[in-house]
Amino acid sequence: MERRFFRLGIDVDVAGRWHLGEPTRLTGQELEDVWEFSHGQPVDIRERLRVPIDRPGTPLDFDTAGVGQVPIVNARVASVFREMASSDVQLIPVEVQGQAEPYYLVNVARTVRCIDEKACAEVLLYSAEDGRPERVGEYRSVMGLRIDESKVGNARVFRLWGWPPPVIVAEEIKTALERVGAVGGRFDEVSGSIGPDLDGIGMGDGLVEPHD
Repeated sequence: MERRFFRLGIDVDVAGRWHLGEPTRLTGQELEDVWEFSHGQPVDIRERLRVPIDRPGTPLDFDTAGVGQVPIVNARVASVFREMASSDVQLIPVEVQGQAEPYYLVNVARTVRCIDEKACAEVLLYSAEDGRPERVGEYRSVMGLRIDESKVGNARVFRLWGWPPPVIVAEEIKTALERVGAVGGRFDEVSGSIGPDLDGIGMGDGLVEPHD
C-alpha cells in the first residue's frame, strides 16, 4: 500500500489566532542564526528558549514562529512527535510569553531528496546565471508540490532537499494529530496526482525561502 504524505502548515482561518514572534534566548537576546531550525538537520541547543507573542489571541496547539516559520507546539502535540517520529525531530522546550503550559520548538532534523519534478505543476531551479553557485540545482520555486513516495524511506517527518520551507508529515502523523484534537495546523497532500487547485506551494504562498 502506498504511503500518503502531507505538508503541515498553519491554519490561517482559526478565528482570533495569536501570532508568535521570533524565538530568542530567555534573556531576550536574539539567536545567532534565525534560520537555524529550517535546515532540516540536527541543532545543538541546550537551553530553554523564549517565544514572544506579537499579537495576542487564541493559544494554538500548533503554530509557527518567526521568519523561519519554525513549528511551536504544546505538550499534547509534542507527545505525538516524540512517540511517533523521535528519530526525525528534536523537541526543544520553549517558554511562550504569558503561558504557564509547556511548549516545544519542533526542529525537523531530517531532509529527504524526493521532490517529483515531473509531477509538480512548476519547478524552477537555480542556475549558474543566478549568481548563487552554492544553490545551483536547488529550487527557486515549486508550485503544485508533489513528492516521490518511493524515495522517502522510513521518514515520518522531514524537510525537502533543495526546498526546505515545507514540513512534510506522513499520514500516520496527520491521523495522530487529528486524533488528539490539535488546533492550528493544516494538512495539504503532496502525494498522488495534482488536483484542480494545484495544491500550490511556491514563493507566493507565504513561505519564505531561508537565507544563507
